[in-house]
Amino acid sequence: MSLFNRAEVVDKNFQESVKAQDFPEAKSYSSLRSGGLLPEELIDLFETQVMSRLLDLRARELKKDNLCYYTIGSSGHEGNAAFAKAFRHTDMAFLHYRSGPFFIQRAKQLKGSTPLFDLLLSFMASKEDPISGGRHKVLGSKDLFIPPQTSTIASHLPKAVGAALSISKANDLGIVGTMPKDAVALCSFGDASSNHSTALGAVNTASWISYQNIKLPLVFFCEDNGVGISVKTPNDWIKKNFSNRPGLLYLECDGLNLIDVYQTCRHAEQQARYRKKPVFVRMKTVRLLGHAGSDVESNYHSIEHIQQTERQDPLLHSARLLIENQVLSSQEILNLYEHIRKRIFHVSQEVVTRRPLENIDEVAASITACEIPKPPVAAPILEKREEVFGKEFEKLSAPQHMAKLINWGLTDIMLQYPNTLVFGEDVAEKGGVYHVTDNLKKRFRSRRVFNSPLDEQSILGTAIGLAHNNFIPIPEIQFLAYVHNAEDQIRGEAATLPFFSQGQYTNPMVVRIAGLAYQRGFGGHFHNDNSLAVFRDIPGLIIAVPSRGDDAVKMLRTCLKEAHENGRVCIFIEPIARYMTRDLHEDNDKLWTFLYPEPEEVSPLGEFSVYGEGETVLLTYGNGTYYSLQAQDILQREHGLQTQVIDLKWIAPLNYEALIEALQTKKQVLFVEECRQTGSLAEGVLAQLSTLMHGPRWGLHAAEDCFIPLGPAATAGLPSKESIVAATLKLVGAHNE
Repeated sequence: MSLFNRAEVVDKNFQESVKAQDFPEAKSYSSLRSGGLLPEELIDLFETQVMSRLLDLRARELKKDNLCYYTIGSSGHEGNAAFAKAFRHTDMAFLHYRSGPFFIQRAKQLKGSTPLFDLLLSFMASKEDPISGGRHKVLGSKDLFIPPQTSTIASHLPKAVGAALSISKANDLGIVGTMPKDAVALCSFGDASSNHSTALGAVNTASWISYQNIKLPLVFFCEDNGVGISVKTPNDWIKKNFSNRPGLLYLECDGLNLIDVYQTCRHAEQQARYRKKPVFVRMKTVRLLGHAGSDVESNYHSIEHIQQTERQDPLLHSARLLIENQVLSSQEILNLYEHIRKRIFHVSQEVVTRRPLENIDEVAASITACEIPKPPVAAPILEKREEVFGKEFEKLSAPQHMAKLINWGLTDIMLQYPNTLVFGEDVAEKGGVYHVTDNLKKRFRSRRVFNSPLDEQSILGTAIGLAHNNFIPIPEIQFLAYVHNAEDQIRGEAATLPFFSQGQYTNPMVVRIAGLAYQRGFGGHFHNDNSLAVFRDIPGLIIAVPSRGDDAVKMLRTCLKEAHENGRVCIFIEPIARYMTRDLHEDNDKLWTFLYPEPEEVSPLGEFSVYGEGETVLLTYGNGTYYSLQAQDILQREHGLQTQVIDLKWIAPLNYEALIEALQTKKQVLFVEECRQTGSLAEGVLAQLSTLMHGPRWGLHAAEDCFIPLGPAATAGLPSKESIVAATLKLVGAHNE
C-alpha cells in the first residue's frame, strides 16, 4: 500500500480501527435519546455514510481504468447525511458537490429510488444518468427536488434565496408552486466558497429580506472542513463572519457526530419552516483524500497533518457512537461495510456497460429542452385592462415613445400572467431610473413589484430561484454594464439548467436590461455600454433588441410566451437612447412614436423588419436602425441611392434562412453595428453569411474598440447618420469600380 495512496490508507484504517475498537475521542457529546434518533435511524444514517465513502473509493478505482470522470468526493463530509434526514424530500435543495451523503439519504425517503446506481451513472458520464444524461457529474433529481449543480463555487446561493422567497410569494399570491406551501429551501456549500462575493451577496440579501420581516424559509448549510483546495480557512472565520448577521439565526454542529448534526438541523428546520426565518448552520468537519483524485495533498500538507486529519474520520466517530449506544457490534459494522462495498462493485460493473454520449447532436439536444411545456395563456380581458390601466386606458390609442409603450406592455403582461414578478433596483416607488416601471407598484402592489438591494448577483439569482417555484420573474438590471458583476448567474446557472437536467428543470425568466450607447447627459462607459458579447456566446439564450416602441411591446410579449410555455431564458435589451425619442428626421415629426399594439400582437422569434427597397442593404438592429433610417433618407434625397434597411430585432436566435433569402438578390450589404467591432454581432453574422451565400459585397461599419467617455465626445466613436452615409457610398463606389 503506497504511502501516497490515501484512499487505500483511509479504507484500511477504518477496518483496523473498528476491529480493534480504537476510536478517536469525541469532539462533542450527544445521547441517542436526547438527539431524537432511534437506533435503527442511526444505523440508517451510518449506512448512508458508508455508501458515500465507498462510492468515493470505487470512483478512484474506476478512474485508473479511464471509466470514471469525476473524483471530487464527499469523504469527510458524510455528516451531511443527518442534514438530509432532518428535512423533507420536497424541501428544494441546492447542493455543494461534497453533498453526496445528503443525496443518498434523501433518496431513501422516496420509495423506488436507486441512488447508488444513479450516482455511478453520473460518475461514468452515462447517457442513462437520470438527471444530466451524461453531460456532467451532478447531484440532481427532479423527484427529490434537487436542481442539478456542477462544480459550484457559491453560484447556487442566490437562487436558494430566491427559492425561499418564492414559497411565501406563492402563498400570498395564490400561485400553485412546485414546492409545498410549507416547504423550506436548503443550500449547502463549503467554507472556502463562503468567501466568494456571490455567497456574501446571497447571505446579505437573505438578512436584508429577513430584517424587514419578510418570510424567508431558508437554511444555509456551511460544511466547514478548514481548507479550500490548499488554502487554509482561518480558525473560527465562519463563526466570526456569519454569527452576528441581522435577521439570520446562526447555529453550529459537530460534523463528526451524527446525533449532534441531526439535532442542530432539526432546530434549524423548526426555525425555517414555522418561523419562516433564514438559518445559517456551520458544520465543522474534515476533508479526506484531498480536494480530488488528481490532488496530491502532500504537496501542501505534511504527512503528519494528513494522518491527524484521517484519524478524525467521520465514519470512525459514527462507528464509536454505534458501539457506545450498543446499537451495533464492531463485527456487525465491518460486515455492513463489506456488504456495501460488494454491492457498489456489482452496481458499477453493470454501469460500465451503459453507453456514454457519443456525438454533438446528442450532447446539444438538451440546450433548450423543456420536458413539460405549458399551454398558452389568453390575453387579458378588456374589463380587467380598463380597471387596472385606469385613466391611462384612454391614452392607449395615441402614439407614444418606447418607455411608455414598454410600461403598458408590462402592465398587460402582468395581467395576462399572474405569476410574473417585476423587481430590481429602484423599480417600485420610483418606477425605475427611466420611469419604465412607473405606476406598476400601484397597479399590482408590493407583492408583485418590489425593490431589490443593489446587488446584480442577488437580483438574477433570486430570479432563478423564483422560477423554480412556478414564477416567471422579470428582473431589471439598471444598466447593461452592471451585468458583468453577475454574468455567471446567467452563464453558469440559468442557461445551463435545462442542459444539465435534460429539460426536467428550466429557468423561465425575462431579464430586462437598459443598455447600449447614444445616451445624452448621463454617460460614461458604465451607462453607455455598447457590447452584447457577454450574452451572445451563451447557448440557448433568447436575445431581443428592439429599436422602436411597438416592436418592443410585441417582442416582450414573445419573450414572456417563450418563458411561460418553453421555460426559456430571455435577455431583453432596451436601448436607453430610444426610451424618450419621438422624432426621426426633424423636430416634432413624431415619426418615432407608435401606437400600442393590440394585446394579441406578438413578434415571432427570428422575425426581422424591412424598410424600403434597393439593391443596397443596411443590416442593423437597435440604435443602428434609428440612424440607418436617417441615413436612408439622406442617401435618397441627396445622392439618389435607394437603400433597404433591415432591422434584425432578434439577435438570438437569428433566422439565417430567411435572412439569406432577403439578401440573395442584393449587391451591397453594410452591417451597421453600434457595438464595438471586436466581438460584435456583426463579426459573427457577416462571417456566417459570407460562407452560406455568394453575391453581395459585404461591408462593416461598427463602433470603435474604445470605451465611451463622458461629455460631448460620447458619440465620437459610434456610427452616426453621416458616417453611415459615407460608409454606404464608399461600399457602393468600391463595388462599381
